[in-house]
Amino acid sequence: MIPGSFAYHRPASVDEAVALLGQFGEDGKVLAGGHSLIPMMKLRLATPEHLIDINGIGELKGIREEGGQLRIGAAATQADILASDLLANTCPLLPEAAALIADPQIRYCGTLGGNVANGDPGNDMPAVMMALAAIYALRGPGGAREVAARDFYHGTFDTALAENELLTEIRIPTPAPGHGASYQKMKRKVGDYATAAAAAVLSFDGDRCASAAVTLTNVGEAAIFVTEAGDALVGTAVDDTAVAEAAARAMALAAPVSDLRGPAEYRTQMAGEMARRAIRTAAARAKGG
Repeated sequence: MIPGSFAYHRPASVDEAVALLGQFGEDGKVLAGGHSLIPMMKLRLATPEHLIDINGIGELKGIREEGGQLRIGAAATQADILASDLLANTCPLLPEAAALIADPQIRYCGTLGGNVANGDPGNDMPAVMMALAAIYALRGPGGAREVAARDFYHGTFDTALAENELLTEIRIPTPAPGHGASYQKMKRKVGDYATAAAAAVLSFDGDRCASAAVTLTNVGEAAIFVTEAGDALVGTAVDDTAVAEAAARAMALAAPVSDLRGPAEYRTQMAGEMARRAIRTAAARAKGG
């Protein structure tokens, strides 16, 4: 189908983009990679009167480390993440997850900000950001604010981002050396959303788990932070018993719907299996395996 008519704007700065969002409110939509918005416009599920293209804003791009944080511009693409030596050396979970998103064509255009900002439960990066304790930097007509990724997602396409706000940067505490992380994703084919996926980030003090974060993708109305799974791992050697208990707690919070990827019962079981794989891989990496 063909989208409805709209006015096109290409701001040169964040301030200009925020001013346009303040001016147009719910009638304006931000265009980054466009992989979520454009299909919705073609189906007339989204009919913005004003399209605000942020791809010309240099300050929304770039990947750097500053003040103990990895700071990634919202317009950085998945391909940028894959090409970053900084992320490969300090936070390999991000390129690992980026490599599982769609296909190369989409990764060269799709942005990190777009993936995390719109609240699609099928997107991969929200769960990864929750596992990494990321902070989202937002800016609107009223000024700048920060929202933790773990507090950002309220439901399907329902987030803490206001209509007149722009996500400008993703800030991740630089993971400590020796941490282990993994993102495990089951999907039917290249380019598909996950049947189920899980992220795990672990650290150890000696042979015992000191901290653990476990999250799930596409088995609920939004990405799920499974506090109970992390609790099942902390203080243990992350042996088979602890891993099985963490996976069971992850499955208890999973609430997928039956769809072309499989019945809800199957997808719940796969959520548990992805959690098991992510935890075991993260633990092995933390231990140098």
